[in-house]
Amino acid sequence: MDQIIDKTKPVMVTGASGYIANWIVKLLLEAGCTVHGTVRDPDNEKSVGPLKKIAAAAPQGTLKLFKADLLDKGSFDAPMAGCEVVMHTASPFVVRGFKSAHEALIRPAVEGTRNVLEAANRTASVKRVVLTSSVAAVYGDCADMKKIPRGFFTEDDWNFSSSEDHQPYSYSKFLAEKEAWKIHDAQNRWRLVTINPGMVGGPALTRASASTSIDTMRALGNGRLWPAVPSMRLAWVDVRDVAQAHVEAAFRPDAEGRHLITNGEPTMLEIARILRKHFGSGYKFPLFEMPKFIIKWFAWVIDSSATPKFVEQNSEHPLKFDNSRSKQRLGLQYHPLEQTFVDHFKQLLDDGLIRRK
Repeated sequence: MDQIIDKTKPVMVTGASGYIANWIVKLLLEAGCTVHGTVRDPDNEKSVGPLKKIAAAAPQGTLKLFKADLLDKGSFDAPMAGCEVVMHTASPFVVRGFKSAHEALIRPAVEGTRNVLEAANRTASVKRVVLTSSVAAVYGDCADMKKIPRGFFTEDDWNFSSSEDHQPYSYSKFLAEKEAWKIHDAQNRWRLVTINPGMVGGPALTRASASTSIDTMRALGNGRLWPAVPSMRLAWVDVRDVAQAHVEAAFRPDAEGRHLITNGEPTMLEIARILRKHFGSGYKFPLFEMPKFIIKWFAWVIDSSATPKFVEQNSEHPLKFDNSRSKQRLGLQYHPLEQTFVDHFKQLLDDGLIRRK
């Protein structure tokens, strides 16, 4: 059943200072919307400064910032007041460097989702919740495809291989989305739409963004992954397309359900070759792929999350997603991935995050 959203009502965006959320806020403001953005610290100029810059450049939209924390149950009530659409983008995206996966990833992802959606239950104006999930809620390891007879992942699939001990980030995204659907199914006032992007690339609107996908792009150009990379595929998508998907999911009358937002599954070496073609050989882009048996023995020294099990389940395996639902239901027209990687690397150079050669 179609559901009409009033675009004159404010739209709430959690985690507004994030990489994806910055672009969502930009698109909403350019469309003339009033945005209620939540941030952990409205006085932190490093994180909110870029948001203020985005708002200043918007011709007619209005940005209002609110202090809120994922683990503070009542902190989302005030920014949600009067909103028909809630976009919940805030969630930790770290895959290494933590002592407790439960405290660093699982608890904030699941409790944060619960706190936001319980606030939606208390806020009579809310008609639709757009949740930033992930392909990580759909699959855990590339090897999982062996158990998918059709040979590619769709929105019907759920991650069955991750746990708190193996791929805990993916497990947190799986648990958070499951929690969201559980809360959604227990009520009948608001509709849930999920956006499930792959690794997100493309230019950031702030130098303060700290996501694993951005870190991966830096590692490809600063020599950290030279001379060789694992033979591993990841789903990638442009941040501008992910933001557009959220806006379409918010306002299209018939939007509902899950949406895989991906635009190809290149290997890391394929990405490196694209970058070398555009930026030359002066940067230490990887030159070849490392055999799995070598990665198993040495990868953990570089990255503690690259356990032998992770390598076995992800290196030298195929990976494929079907993004047709996003095109049909959300009308997405994807940026070419080559443009995504080139634009992203150019911005890393412009921001001084990689030394220009």
